[in-house]
Amino acid sequence: MLPRPIPALPEAPGFAVVDVEATGRSPWRHRVVEVAVVLLDARLRPEGEFATLLDPLGPVGPTHVHRIRQADVEGAPRFREIAPRLLELLAGRVLVGHHVSCDHAFLDREFARIGVPLPPVPLLCTMGLARAHLPEARGHGLAACAEAAGLGWFPAHTALGDARVTAELLRYCAGVPSCPPDDWTGPLREAARVPWPRLGRARSRPSGDAVPLLRREASYGPWLPGAQAPEVVLTQAGAMSSSA
Repeated sequence: MLPRPIPALPEAPGFAVVDVEATGRSPWRHRVVEVAVVLLDARLRPEGEFATLLDPLGPVGPTHVHRIRQADVEGAPRFREIAPRLLELLAGRVLVGHHVSCDHAFLDREFARIGVPLPPVPLLCTMGLARAHLPEARGHGLAACAEAAGLGWFPAHTALGDARVTAELLRYCAGVPSCPPDDWTGPLREAARVPWPRLGRARSRPSGDAVPLLRREASYGPWLPGAQAPEVVLTQAGAMSSSA
């Protein structure tokens, strides 16, 4: 529970904490290969989460960083197959991320590829919050900030692991005396008023089968250069209906 809770805003859905893993550093030249969203209400209470690997329709990129192998994305959904669900999750919420402009740029470009312009939405960066309210951190990367906040180890460079710890970092920063929660009431109201596009869930697979979601789960700490990569378990995290 936050020491000083954010005032309740009935018209504001809350926050969407996002993280993406990509095949490279350029949103224009590279693709999202994994995406996760952790939903928090206006008081920063957990509401749900979504995560899946994605088929980037090409090489998965730096496996030594994100540890996603080409075989891992076989059968994974394409971005356009999960786009309708992503729009539903993000609509009306403040978009949160650690270096959120990077995650937003990749999502914006992926939606643009399927002809869907993302509306201008309020962004909240936990890296910026940590710079202002976590001066004891050794650096401003997610692992250093999580360590300084006492959040423990997490599966770094997995989209869901990073999104979960980013949500916890947001809650931590919101609770320190130097971070007045009233500063967020404006962005929450602004986000709630933004009109979002919607996409029908038309059939996207020749078989008409539901679109599978592939989630990575792991219970190890931040990856360190030279360390042996721990095992990551792939699980089929349900499916999305392929009918409209």
